Amino acid sequence: MSAGEVMTGAEMVIRAFQDQGVDTLFGYPGGAVLPIYDALFHQESVKHILVRHEQGAVHAAEGYARSSGKVGCVLVTSGPGATNIVTGLTDALLDSIPLVCITGQVPTHLIGSDAFQECDTVGITRSCTKHNYLVKSIEDLPRILHEAFYVASHGRPGPVVVDLPKDIQFASGVYRRPVDNSHKTYNPQTQGDPEKIRAAVALMAGARRPVFYTGGGVINAGPEASELLRELARATGFPVTSTLMGLGAFPGSDPQFLGMLGMHGTYEANLAMHECDVMICIGARFDDRITGRLDAFSPFSKKIHVDIDASSINKTVKADIGIVGDCGSVLSDMLREWRAITPEPDQGRLTEWLSKIRGWKARECLGYWPSGTTIKPQYAVQRIYEATKDRETYVTTEVGQHQMWAAQYYKFDEPNRWMTSGGLGTMGYGLPAAIGAQLAHRGALVIDIAGEASIQMNIQEMSTAVQYRLPVKIFILNNEYMGMVRQWQQLLHGSRYSESYSESLPDFVKLAEAYGAKGIRCSDPGSLDSAIAEMLDYDGPVIFDCIVDKTENCFPMIPSGKAHNEMLLSDYLGETGADLGDVISDEGKMLV
Repeated sequence: MSAGEVMTGAEMVIRAFQDQGVDTLFGYPGGAVLPIYDALFHQESVKHILVRHEQGAVHAAEGYARSSGKVGCVLVTSGPGATNIVTGLTDALLDSIPLVCITGQVPTHLIGSDAFQECDTVGITRSCTKHNYLVKSIEDLPRILHEAFYVASHGRPGPVVVDLPKDIQFASGVYRRPVDNSHKTYNPQTQGDPEKIRAAVALMAGARRPVFYTGGGVINAGPEASELLRELARATGFPVTSTLMGLGAFPGSDPQFLGMLGMHGTYEANLAMHECDVMICIGARFDDRITGRLDAFSPFSKKIHVDIDASSINKTVKADIGIVGDCGSVLSDMLREWRAITPEPDQGRLTEWLSKIRGWKARECLGYWPSGTTIKPQYAVQRIYEATKDRETYVTTEVGQHQMWAAQYYKFDEPNRWMTSGGLGTMGYGLPAAIGAQLAHRGALVIDIAGEASIQMNIQEMSTAVQYRLPVKIFILNNEYMGMVRQWQQLLHGSRYSESYSESLPDFVKLAEAYGAKGIRCSDPGSLDSAIAEMLDYDGPVIFDCIVDKTENCFPMIPSGKAHNEMLLSDYLGETGADLGDVISDEGKMLV
């Protein structure tokens, strides 16, 4: 440990950021953090990005972290500043995004007195953070700051809050950067059990209907893990499917890829999961949107589960072989073991299985009725993909139908290019996340595929995009409804569209111009490509108002409480009746 340097607590915060390699900080000033903002004023290495709402700060930090692999950093004031970040913290916790959030707090002697802008930040954030701290002395501050980065980024990533009273920001103490900034009681297991890995590979070697089920944990483990997944899939010849958060870990355009699975997953992915005999789950947690009805989930399979979070093993679905460890490390060991016992893929053993999968793919479950007069939302996403697939492109989304269409029709071939709110389903995530991704990748193209309802949740962040000259593209699939709510109301509630119609919408073109950005509107399928080109060519932020079919539904769909082999498919395939409510209410009509 170094000899140390005397400085204030506020200066320690900035020095710790610098020592951790932080170059971007998202925040909003207030009285309880003004000493830190004063310290920011006297340096240039940490760039502060002024958001317009504290929730936007956390989502922007999430987009920055998810796209770069670094820890996202946030600075907000006490009271409402801290309470406004709760949604973002919960979002980051559920999606395993590494964040360090510094919150201001009233002076130590006022804590518990209901002082102005005081709240119990540690108590409020206990359930929505991986760990949190209330700093009680200047002597503890350097250790806590560096520990926060360690905890946020090691093991299963997540958000960490450091609540910092104002008097400690003013106090002076000795700053030393620890040689080892690990937490004394937090030592996540990264290496998988060798015996369990050998047992898993032996089970894989005898499989006749195997499938890789991959999640966001592969991406969180770094680009090396995604590359190892690809190598193992090539070596085995096994098909691969992915959760919403895992898209991009395996190339979306690869013939071995089955597409996303789950509630709005593909026909082939869901049926492969239902009928497989060996499932290899890597870096996923068996979320309810993936499993459907638990007692009918993948009923014929032996299950291998790899996860760095020991609490995820057997939490929801019992694993026959549970391996705790970093996905990259375990994949490396699996690949080595596989090559030792089976140097070449045994395609003969898998012939019948792969043939069956080809038959499922031939159903073209993502087909939809084209239109020469109305833009179909699926078509709009396909045209964006074709226009951007050869560029360095990062895609964020809001939450709803547009999110699922983006996951279905945009093929992600690289990890860290797809940022969406998976676990919490946070409307308003996409725009600030796009800002964070753009700041992490200044020369890249960043697109937020949005809905006209979700985009208004954090529309104020357009001001941030304009201030920092960030050329984010906001592509709104405008169907004048809260689309997913309307779809469920149609299918499950007798087409009673209670409060799901988006009335009194703004003129998004004028709104863009009011912020100092560019606005584009398109409602003609024949003009869509040229309008997209205009959006991409503009060197600045754009709001694109794409007027789409108002009543298009998102299929395939596993109704809540149903199994993977009880999917609803689009009537494009001629397999669903006009009254979809009848299909759902009568289990005998479920599609298999």
